Amino acid sequence: MRRVSFDLVVWAMDQTDLPDAVRAANARCARGEHPQRPADPRVVAFYDALTSDYPDRGPRASAPGSPWAHAPLHAAADHIQMRLDENCPDVVLETIERLAAELNLDLLDLQDGTVYPPPLRIIHDGGDRAANLRLSGAQGRS
Repeated sequence: MRRVSFDLVVWAMDQTDLPDAVRAANARCARGEHPQRPADPRVVAFYDALTSDYPDRGPRASAPGSPWAHAPLHAAADHIQMRLDENCPDVVLETIERLAAELNLDLLDLQDGTVYPPPLRIIHDGGDRAANLRLSGAQGRS
């Protein structure tokens, strides 16, 4: 019996890319089209941080309590696709959201196509201080 999954993808996109560019990149991935280039360091850092807590390989990847409906994760130069068990703990989703934000990655929810952008860096006081604002809130970009 197949496990039901909740699918998310983090994408290393240019800061000016719109949600349609994220969805188009994902459509290319679904067709098996992947760029032949070195991995984006943000994607590598995301994968390393996430799988240090939630391994996607070895016995822990399929052990009870694993958040993965399918492992290993699909990893490419510019994105990581995660097929999460529908009953995975909220802390896993919170970790994914936090890491994506920290690493300036777009987060694509494959259930409805919503793109959650990374935070935008706003410079105040002539560049002396910076504040991160998450403009998408809970609604993301359509």
